[in-house]
Amino acid sequence: MTGRVEGKVAFITGAARGQGRSHALKLAAEGADIIAVDICKPVVDSAIPASTPDDLAQTVELVKALDRRIYHAEVDVRDYDALKSAVDAGVDQLGRLDIVVANAGIGNGGEPLDKTPEEDFQVMIDTNLTGVWKSVKAAVPHIRAGGRGGSIILTSSVGGLKAYPHCGQYIAAKHGVVGLMRTFAVELGQEMIRCNSIHPTHVGTPMLLNEGTFAMFRPDLENPGPEDMAPICQMFHTLPIPWVEPEDISNAVLFLASDESRYITGLTMPVDAGSCLK
Repeated sequence: MTGRVEGKVAFITGAARGQGRSHALKLAAEGADIIAVDICKPVVDSAIPASTPDDLAQTVELVKALDRRIYHAEVDVRDYDALKSAVDAGVDQLGRLDIVVANAGIGNGGEPLDKTPEEDFQVMIDTNLTGVWKSVKAAVPHIRAGGRGGSIILTSSVGGLKAYPHCGQYIAAKHGVVGLMRTFAVELGQEMIRCNSIHPTHVGTPMLLNEGTFAMFRPDLENPGPEDMAPICQMFHTLPIPWVEPEDISNAVLFLASDESRYITGLTMPVDAGSCLK
């Protein structure tokens, strides 16, 4: 099956690398043109390496290699005016908007919630929750103007469905994304604009596979690597795997973006190797 989103335009945040790039390439391969944004610099002081302008430029070239059009901009999802300008310019260039994938997000912290610094908590909420709301807010007028309905997909997490210790600000933000999703689904449903959320477990991207995360999972080792972290990650899952790949999440995004899910809205879709069963 090909052309599952043929002729449509998708707005994707956090598109420079990782899941966001994977979503852009999956949708482009199935016929969509892309509006891609990413901050391309650090949001917080973190062991997780930040995306770069070169990363976003590579996403652009990869989409073009699929013979699809792409508009791109370096945008912080906390900045509504910049988001709106990027979406407006992208729609002006590409002609319409049908799909939103609010994917951008950060990780920080490691403290118990009662000891989490206020700055860490606030930047998490501003980026992973308020940034999702602002991304959709900037896009809805264009979807509505098309009169064809549309699909909005919000990236939450397994941590949006259950709690883990020492990342309470992340858990709070990702649970909040579910509230946004359900409200958008109710408010926009009469216009055939659907809204659903996806809930990945560990995904093999730079946000997981980095020296800081290796050290957090295996503090007992001097220089741990992915092979040292993998058995710990696998314990989270029912299926015998440590993490899923970006394409596994993109397959869910494609399904929710396509007409195959035309009557699905308000859904929390785990892609979690059975993590929610534990």
